[in-house]
Amino acid sequence: MPKNVFANTVEYYVKVTEGLQIIRQRLVENGATPETLGLVDTIMQRASLPAAAAASTQSLLQLVRMLARSPVASNNMAVYNDLLRLEEDLQSAAAQYHERMQAEESKPVPKTKKHYKQLKEREERKSHT
Repeated sequence: MPKNVFANTVEYYVKVTEGLQIIRQRLVENGATPETLGLVDTIMQRASLPAAAAASTQSLLQLVRMLARSPVASNNMAVYNDLLRLEEDLQSAAAQYHERMQAEESKPVPKTKKHYKQLKEREERKSHT
């Protein structure tokens, strides 16, 4: 998976064809309508063309939002609702991930053995003076 590092952050990019395969799998798991799966299959066919082989996206959420703005989704409420449900699932998963990361970052870092050794040495120096 390609990645770029900018000022202590890492951005991962997903190939569009791989992202669409994951989206299709999630839609099947959610019991999406055949029209929704047809839309994803159509876009997957376009994305698999040689001209689009290098296409990438920042997230699955971005891909789902692009699918929801398609004419097929605009004209068919069942398709739109399927994509909206998946978008909500992805947003909640992202929010949970960010909460876990914030909790992980806010955990106190355990002190090293070296720290306690230095602390002991300072106390010994103070007691000898």
